[in-house]
Amino acid sequence: MTASSPISHVSDTARWVAMYRAMETDRPDALFRDPLARKLAAERGEDILRRLPKARQMAWPMIVRTAVMDEIILRAVHRQGADTVVNLAAGLDARAYRLPVPPSIRWIDVDLPDIQAYKKNALSGERPVCALEYASADLTDTAARRALFGRIGASTKCALVIAEGLLVYLRPEQVGDLATDLHAQAPFRWWLIDIASPRLIKMLERTWGRSLQNAPFLFAPAEGTRFFEPHGWKEIEFRPIFEESIRLKRSMKFARFWRWLGRFYPKRMQEKFRRMSGVVVLERRSEARREG
Repeated sequence: MTASSPISHVSDTARWVAMYRAMETDRPDALFRDPLARKLAAERGEDILRRLPKARQMAWPMIVRTAVMDEIILRAVHRQGADTVVNLAAGLDARAYRLPVPPSIRWIDVDLPDIQAYKKNALSGERPVCALEYASADLTDTAARRALFGRIGASTKCALVIAEGLLVYLRPEQVGDLATDLHAQAPFRWWLIDIASPRLIKMLERTWGRSLQNAPFLFAPAEGTRFFEPHGWKEIEFRPIFEESIRLKRSMKFARFWRWLGRFYPKRMQEKFRRMSGVVVLERRSEARREG
């Protein structure tokens, strides 16, 4: 970690985002409560939040993303029949300890060995709400990734895969390979992701470019979620972060004014603004539908 860069490795972003969950938890009107977030973020997370430019002002999209994903996860396990949740690049996410999911749910947190070891040690005295498993794997290692997905797929009937805050740090070809390998497992029915547009990434780079030089933003496909279609995944739900922030009352300053002003733009531009960032549910398509 250098004086100019508070983040030395992409895994440090887990501490950064954990601090946002801690900030939300401290609110009397919290959208969610993660009592383990501050413990997991620790002093390193506090330091990142303190040194990252405009870090507190930019908390709202991360908080909204977490809250929206919580809603979708609970819907999948309570109403749509998911029996397994596969949390890719889980980082310091503690959903398996805080979400009200059935005890029978199989929850698998996947991440690099070092961050998994840190997380297990930090939470050694805590009890998860469901059947939690830790799987150590480098998701950019093709052989390891396929072996892991194969083991999970062979013992699962209906899975929801989560990739919160992961894809933006991967190259497009890595995202494509990941998507293909996930599709190879028939029980992996849904894939919950977040996605940003090239326009938004350029805006964020003006604020965080130097600070994120060790964890640069790499994935923001111009075609949006159509990127995933050749790999067997189809968008079935898009939740715009900006619109969700207004619904959840966690928006940027003057958000309602900007939404009102946007009504005067052409429809095409309105849709571009709407899709600057969002939480997306992708559904696995069968081979027949892919070919058709």
